[in-house]
Amino acid sequence: MIKKFIDKLLGKTGAAKTGAKAAGPAKGRRTEVPKSEHGIDPSLVDERAVKVVRTLTDAGYEAYIVGGAVRDLLLGLRPKDFDVATNATPEQVKALFRRAFIIGRRFRIVHVVFGRGRDHEVIEVSTFRAYLDAAAAEQVQGNEKTSKSQIADKSHVVDASGRVLRDNVWGPQIEDAARRDFTINAMYYDPQREIVVDYHGGIADAKKRLLRMIGDPQTRYREDPVRIIRVVRFAAKLGFEIEPRTREPIRRMAHLLDNVPASRLFDEMIKLLQTGHALASMQELRKQGLHRGVFPILDVVLDEQQKHDGREKFVQLALADTDRRVAEDKPVAPSFMLACMLWHDVLDGWQRHQARGEPAFQALGVAIDEVFNARIGDISGRGKLAADMREIWMMQPRFERRIGNGPFTLVEQPRFRAGFDFLRLRADAGEVDAALARWWEEFSQADEAGRRSLMDAAREQQGARRVNTRRKASPASASAVHGAVDLALGEGHGPMTTPSEEGPPSAPRKRRRRRRKPAGAAPATGGSAD
Repeated sequence: MIKKFIDKLLGKTGAAKTGAKAAGPAKGRRTEVPKSEHGIDPSLVDERAVKVVRTLTDAGYEAYIVGGAVRDLLLGLRPKDFDVATNATPEQVKALFRRAFIIGRRFRIVHVVFGRGRDHEVIEVSTFRAYLDAAAAEQVQGNEKTSKSQIADKSHVVDASGRVLRDNVWGPQIEDAARRDFTINAMYYDPQREIVVDYHGGIADAKKRLLRMIGDPQTRYREDPVRIIRVVRFAAKLGFEIEPRTREPIRRMAHLLDNVPASRLFDEMIKLLQTGHALASMQELRKQGLHRGVFPILDVVLDEQQKHDGREKFVQLALADTDRRVAEDKPVAPSFMLACMLWHDVLDGWQRHQARGEPAFQALGVAIDEVFNARIGDISGRGKLAADMREIWMMQPRFERRIGNGPFTLVEQPRFRAGFDFLRLRADAGEVDAALARWWEEFSQADEAGRRSLMDAAREQQGARRVNTRRKASPASASAVHGAVDLALGEGHGPMTTPSEEGPPSAPRKRRRRRRKPAGAAPATGGSAD
């Protein structure tokens, strides 16, 4: 007994001493549930997933639809994605399909592709994996990026905190189920026999709408801290209650997320916002104590709303609009969502820099750069993301200019629709006049004559305000978004001027001095004289 106590203090286990597989979470008991009990509607199953399963079983392998697709089918929903699990290795799977590609290093899987172009569909096929304790794995410093060379030739690797960096050890289905995170994601559906294989009571938990971690939650969070975020996402998306043992360690183990690469955390944040339940996800993050320090961008929404009167309303409208688009199966651009979340940070910085005397568009550009550095940091794909966000923001003052050729060039911009949707949200939040958004909607849909008529009406309304704006320029005032526009755009009707073309709003116009000719100089022989 004393020896066991000492071993426990030192963190020694049977697996650590023998290097064998650890007990890990309870492996459960295989239960085959017939259609009469699970009630899955076969018409909801993608026939391409059925074809993948059939091809594998015809070749002599086991194969099942697995994970979230089975969960959704049990809930009577049509899954958006279908994954297949099999005892065939990635190389064996690839050999059976004409268009199949092995991807991934951390977890090697196969993408079986159907169709071409934008209409193509991918069925993801993974091999059953063994459940291995961290004590049985090789340990390296850093994460999967910083330790890439150290883990290149290894199958099962963890970092110093126990987080799994690579897991490519194949095993039986019972262990594959044990290594999955939640009971509702550890079920296997055979579409040919129409049975569900359940090892951990996933069907019962789905009926009770309960989110339960398989095994010891603390160990599972340590293996992959991103599971902390997944708990929140699934609870919000499905409307499930988090089981008490699964919920209890979340807040005190959130610091483990510091070791996760920023790019992976960023991807998880985008998933939170694109579930179709973004508002519920924000509420669940706050409920679980994850509203500060996990996602710098979401800190703006969850912890800094009081800094700006209009921020909370604007962001909630944006998230509700995102949820609506997802429900209608319309595309949602991450750049648009993030532009909405960070807009008031940009707006505050813009007004601050103008108060120091910086030209309007130069101040806006500097404010945007500051927000990118503070909130987004160095993440994969930031270049394209940042370019789209910047274009949406820089378009906003141009909407104020409704004379000349400006409106005609603006509606031809590739990102016009995103910029206009952003303007519409600002109008809904009371940040700009709703009449401005209506004008642009009508202008974008009108023919040439209709556009000219709209511009004539706008010119009459805008003329007086433009004159007044030039006379009183107060860059730091609450009307900076409106008043600074004409100062920045001047009399030009095309795209925005560059900072080098501008001067401070109050700078006097310089007079050009006449250059004197030196005494005895010959008269000019060509061109005009000064």
